Amino acid sequence: MSLEVKDERVRAVPLLGRLLSRPELGAIAGTVLIFVFFGITAGDSGLFSAKGIVNFLEVSAQLGILAAAVALLMIAGEFDLSIGSMIGFAGIIIAIPPIMWDWPVWASVLMAFASCAFVGYLNGLIVVHTGLPSFIVTLGSLFMLRGLTLGVTRGITGRTQASGLHEYSTGDWITPFFAGQVFRAPIGWLAELGVIGKRADGLPAISGIPVSIVWWIGLTLFFTWLLMRTRFGNWIFASGGEANAARNMGVPVARTKITLFIMTALAAALFATVQVLVTGSADTLRGNLKEFEAIIAVVIGGTLLTGGYGSAIGAMFGALIFGVVQMGIFYTGIDTDWFKLFMGAMMVVAVLFNSYVRARAMRSR
Repeated sequence: MSLEVKDERVRAVPLLGRLLSRPELGAIAGTVLIFVFFGITAGDSGLFSAKGIVNFLEVSAQLGILAAAVALLMIAGEFDLSIGSMIGFAGIIIAIPPIMWDWPVWASVLMAFASCAFVGYLNGLIVVHTGLPSFIVTLGSLFMLRGLTLGVTRGITGRTQASGLHEYSTGDWITPFFAGQVFRAPIGWLAELGVIGKRADGLPAISGIPVSIVWWIGLTLFFTWLLMRTRFGNWIFASGGEANAARNMGVPVARTKITLFIMTALAAALFATVQVLVTGSADTLRGNLKEFEAIIAVVIGGTLLTGGYGSAIGAMFGALIFGVVQMGIFYTGIDTDWFKLFMGAMMVVAVLFNSYVRARAMRSR
């Protein structure tokens, strides 16, 4: 008969402590409150109909694509303020060559991704090799990209927009990957069962799920796996927690941060590709303030501004809150001028809540 010896160095962490250690806690609680609020105030407005759900998920998805990548960069202790301008920059690269020079759309999309990746690489390279704050470096990139996009577009087209892309994108093999819809057959089946409503002509209220939602969910799951299950994820947390100690432990901090800057740039290119192929046009001013909206979504999702703590799942819930509130205000008829006030207040509350939760979690260890 053997006696089990309990190691005094191992202490069971209380359930409250385990919950408080999760970055997503505040965002999940906020999501529940937002759904309850609009369930009461907008329950009969169509917000939670099949069409309403797809509408707020599509809004959430576009921001969520950015937020997923921004979350990883912020966990590593850096910011990228250039992604808003990069959206307009990538959009113009996608739209002008087919419209003006009869390029295939797939070629202009690939050029946009390559160009954004190069800009992201330069941002990361300057940050890690000069020691300048990423806030300053990418703020400079924000203005340079916006100015370059305006100058080049006006010089080529004489305007600040490029329209008529649908004529060239329809039939191009790459278009369904960014502007298509999925699950058409299941949705038709659900409409026949009465689960999803029908329009007056007998067709389902929604024809499918926008592929941008699939991109959003897929990227979030991939980045979550990257953070939690890979060595690179450990490098991200270490780089944001204490960079000097991480370097001493052999973590390639510079390479990790440069890679993350490239990833945020590619996320901006993906956002632009979805937007341009769906609307059939590009505008030099698109993406304005998206960098700050992404940061708000990430902070609401539990990522600390100081780095070293956060999650991609939390950013997903932050983006979901953003989409529900934006569309909820529209469906309830509330003056949309209040939307930015709400989002700013949400960010302040999220920062305070995250700081409190983090302090409680540290004390419970």
